[in-house]
Formats: sequence, structure tokens, C-alpha cells
Amino acid sequence: MGEAKRRKESIGDEYGKEERIVAWLPITKTQSEDFVKWTSRGSWIGISLLVAWWIVVRFVGP
Repeated sequence: MGEAKRRKESIGDEYGKEERIVAWLPITKTQSEDFVKWTSRGSWIGISLLVAWWIVVRFVGP
């Protein structure tokens, strides 16, 4: 019997499912990594827009 079959028998129904961060919270590790990736990207976009707005107001505005 192969290792995969042995692991499937020992784990049972949970075999092949992603591991959760906390047992009572229905968020997987992949979902949390995606959340961090998207929020970091959004933060950098916001910072870039703020800098662009500041340059426009500073040099074009007056």
C-alpha cells in the first residue's frame, strides 16, 4: 500500500482539503495569503494615487 493511501485512510474525510488557520474559523491558509496580497496591492495603489494627487495640487494647483 502506498503512502497516499495510508494517509487517506488515517485522515479520512479531511483528506485533500486545505488546512484552516483556526479550527472554528472557516478561512483557509490560501485565502488568508490572498487577502494579504490584495490588501497590500490596494495599499500601494492608494499611496501612489495620494502622491499623484499631492503633486497635482502642489505644482498645478496654485
